[in-house]
Amino acid sequence: MPAIQFFEEDIPFKLKQKTQVRQWIKDTIEAEGYKLKELNYIFCSDSYLIEINKQYLNHDTYTDIVTFDNSEIEGSIVGDIFISVERTRENAAKFGVTETNELHRVIIHGTLHLLGYADKKPADKKNMTLKEDFYLNKRLF
Repeated sequence: MPAIQFFEEDIPFKLKQKTQVRQWIKDTIEAEGYKLKELNYIFCSDSYLIEINKQYLNHDTYTDIVTFDNSEIEGSIVGDIFISVERTRENAAKFGVTETNELHRVIIHGTLHLLGYADKKPADKKNMTLKEDFYLNKRLF
Protein backbone atom coordinates (compact mmCIF):
# COMPACT_ATOMS: atom_id res chain seq x y z
CA MET A 1 0.00 0.00 0.00
CA PRO A 2 1.41 3.43 -0.92
CA ALA A 3 2.37 5.79 1.90
CA ILE A 4 0.05 8.40 0.36
CA GLN A 5 -3.61 7.46 0.05
CA PHE A 6 -6.55 9.37 -1.42
CA PHE A 7 -10.09 8.87 -0.14
CA GLU A 8 -13.50 10.39 -0.70
CA GLU A 9 -15.84 10.75 2.22
CA ASP A 10 -19.38 11.98 1.54
CA ILE A 11 -19.09 13.01 -2.10
CA PRO A 12 -18.04 11.27 -5.30
CA PHE A 13 -14.56 12.52 -6.21
CA LYS A 14 -11.65 11.03 -8.09
CA LEU A 15 -8.30 12.76 -8.04
CA LYS A 16 -6.70 12.92 -11.48
CA GLN A 17 -3.08 11.88 -12.04
CA LYS A 18 -2.77 10.17 -8.66
CA THR A 19 0.65 8.68 -9.40
CA GLN A 20 2.12 12.05 -10.38
CA VAL A 21 0.49 13.83 -7.43
CA ARG A 22 1.85 11.19 -5.04
CA GLN A 23 5.37 11.61 -6.42
CA TRP A 24 5.13 15.42 -6.23
CA ILE A 25 4.02 15.28 -2.57
CA LYS A 26 6.75 12.76 -1.72
CA ASP A 27 9.38 14.91 -3.46
CA THR A 28 8.18 17.97 -1.52
CA ILE A 29 8.43 16.13 1.81
CA GLU A 30 11.91 14.83 1.03
CA ALA A 31 13.09 18.25 -0.21
CA GLU A 32 12.14 19.65 3.20
CA GLY A 33 14.26 16.98 4.94
CA TYR A 34 11.39 14.84 6.26
CA LYS A 35 10.61 11.15 5.91
CA LEU A 36 7.19 10.11 4.66
CA LYS A 37 5.49 7.43 6.76
CA GLU A 38 1.74 7.73 6.11
CA LEU A 39 -0.34 10.51 4.63
CA ASN A 40 -4.06 10.40 3.87
CA TYR A 41 -5.96 12.98 1.84
CA ILE A 42 -9.71 12.82 2.37
CA PHE A 43 -11.83 14.72 -0.15
CA CYS A 44 -15.23 15.76 1.21
CA SER A 45 -18.01 18.35 1.15
CA ASP A 46 -18.24 21.70 2.93
CA SER A 47 -20.78 20.29 5.39
CA TYR A 48 -18.55 17.33 6.26
CA LEU A 49 -15.51 19.56 6.80
CA ILE A 50 -17.33 22.15 8.90
CA GLU A 51 -18.38 19.36 11.28
CA ILE A 52 -14.73 18.31 11.63
CA ASN A 53 -13.78 21.94 12.15
CA LYS A 54 -16.39 22.31 14.91
CA GLN A 55 -15.70 18.96 16.59
CA TYR A 56 -11.91 19.02 16.69
CA LEU A 57 -10.92 22.70 16.39
CA ASN A 58 -13.94 24.49 17.88
CA HIS A 59 -14.20 26.62 14.72
CA ASP A 60 -17.66 27.22 13.29
CA THR A 61 -16.42 28.40 9.90
CA TYR A 62 -16.14 26.98 6.44
CA THR A 63 -12.63 26.17 5.30
CA ASP A 64 -10.98 24.44 2.38
CA ILE A 65 -8.70 22.27 4.50
CA VAL A 66 -8.15 20.79 7.95
CA THR A 67 -4.81 19.11 8.67
CA PHE A 68 -4.15 16.63 11.47
CA ASP A 69 -0.54 15.91 12.33
CA ASN A 70 -0.35 12.41 13.79
CA SER A 71 3.45 12.19 13.76
CA GLU A 72 5.09 10.86 16.89
CA ILE A 73 8.69 10.99 15.66
CA GLU A 74 10.24 14.32 14.75
CA GLY A 75 11.18 14.52 11.10
CA SER A 76 8.60 11.96 9.98
CA ILE A 77 5.24 12.64 8.37
CA VAL A 78 2.07 10.89 9.51
CA GLY A 79 -1.13 12.82 8.93
CA ASP A 80 -4.66 13.17 7.68
CA ILE A 81 -5.64 16.08 5.46
CA PHE A 82 -9.32 16.77 4.86
CA ILE A 83 -10.12 18.91 1.80
CA SER A 84 -13.48 20.39 0.85
CA VAL A 85 -13.83 19.91 -2.89
CA GLU A 86 -16.74 22.38 -2.91
CA ARG A 87 -14.62 25.08 -1.26
CA THR A 88 -11.65 24.55 -3.60
CA ARG A 89 -14.00 24.82 -6.61
CA GLU A 90 -15.46 28.08 -5.28
CA ASN A 91 -12.01 29.46 -4.49
CA ALA A 92 -10.74 28.56 -7.97
CA ALA A 93 -13.52 30.66 -9.50
CA LYS A 94 -12.96 33.45 -6.96
CA PHE A 95 -9.19 33.60 -7.63
CA GLY A 96 -9.47 33.03 -11.39
CA VAL A 97 -7.42 29.82 -11.46
CA THR A 98 -8.23 26.31 -12.65
CA GLU A 99 -9.88 23.90 -10.22
CA THR A 100 -6.89 21.58 -10.57
CA ASN A 101 -4.42 24.33 -9.71
CA GLU A 102 -6.41 25.40 -6.65
CA LEU A 103 -6.77 21.79 -5.52
CA HIS A 104 -3.01 21.25 -5.89
CA ARG A 105 -2.35 24.47 -3.92
CA VAL A 106 -4.54 23.19 -1.08
CA ILE A 107 -2.94 19.73 -1.20
CA ILE A 108 0.55 21.22 -0.87
CA HIS A 109 -0.68 23.75 1.73
CA GLY A 110 -1.73 20.90 4.04
CA THR A 111 1.54 19.11 3.38
CA LEU A 112 3.47 22.26 4.31
CA HIS A 113 1.57 22.46 7.60
CA LEU A 114 2.81 18.94 8.39
CA LEU A 115 6.31 20.13 7.50
CA GLY A 116 6.11 22.80 10.19
CA TYR A 117 4.94 25.84 8.23
CA ALA A 118 2.36 28.10 9.87
CA ASP A 119 0.03 30.69 8.34
CA LYS A 120 -1.64 32.56 11.22
CA LYS A 121 0.64 35.63 11.30
CA PRO A 122 1.07 37.83 8.19
CA ALA A 123 4.80 36.99 7.84
CA ASP A 124 4.06 33.26 8.19
CA LYS A 125 1.24 33.48 5.65
CA LYS A 126 3.54 35.23 3.17
CA ASN A 127 6.21 32.54 3.66
CA MET A 128 3.58 29.79 3.26
CA THR A 129 2.38 31.31 -0.02
CA LEU A 130 5.96 31.55 -1.30
CA LYS A 131 6.52 27.86 -0.44
CA GLU A 132 3.23 26.88 -2.10
CA ASP A 133 4.24 28.74 -5.26
CA PHE A 134 7.72 27.18 -5.17
CA TYR A 135 6.38 23.62 -4.98
CA LEU A 136 3.52 24.26 -7.42
CA ASN A 137 6.18 25.29 -9.93
CA LYS A 138 8.01 21.99 -9.32
CA ARG A 139 5.08 19.92 -10.65
CA LEU A 140 6.10 18.03 -13.75
CA PHE A 141 2.58 17.12 -14.84
